[in-house]
Amino acid sequence: MAIPDPQVLLIDADDTLWENNIYFERAIARFISFLNHRDYSPQQVHGVLIDVERECIVTHGYGLHSFAHALVRTFERLSVDPVTDELHRHIHAFAHEIAAHPAEIIPGVPETLRYLAPRHHLILTTKGAIAEQSGKIERSGLKEYFNAIEIVAEKDVPTYRSILDKYDLDPESSWMIGNSPRSDINPALACGMSAVFVPHGN
Repeated sequence: MAIPDPQVLLIDADDTLWENNIYFERAIARFISFLNHRDYSPQQVHGVLIDVERECIVTHGYGLHSFAHALVRTFERLSVDPVTDELHRHIHAFAHEIAAHPAEIIPGVPETLRYLAPRHHLILTTKGAIAEQSGKIERSGLKEYFNAIEIVAEKDVPTYRSILDKYDLDPESSWMIGNSPRSDINPALACGMSAVFVPHGN
């Protein structure tokens, strides 16, 4: 069924509507301090973690579950100590602490959504684990502004084409709004959509 609204806005969530990456950065800093590697600098440890995260995303997708696996694997690669059950729980706690944070809405977001919602058709478009992202959406209190919600495993050209087909959208009157050129802007433009880049400091 076609959406009649002439302007359809797909809006990213993490670091566009609410803070997200800053919590991961803090968890990484605590993990690096905990590892306290004798030979690798904090920057080098971070580099190893980034490589391991890429590996984990292939098998576990995005989200805290994948992040926790990456922390454990990084510890296993760099530490001379075996990962005991106690260490395993301690390392996982760095990831689990992120889930405990309340939604920290970016200033100006509620007012902007209140303005846009009556005028356009809004589709919240976010990637990650379904349960994890659904929880963020509920805690944010912003769900009421959206006509639909799409939680996807990846944000790439096939995904955007799938969303366009699902809602029978005209790319020329559809926009993607978000903070990531790689996930939000470039693939949307490749599908013939318009895009608005909303930079984020983190």
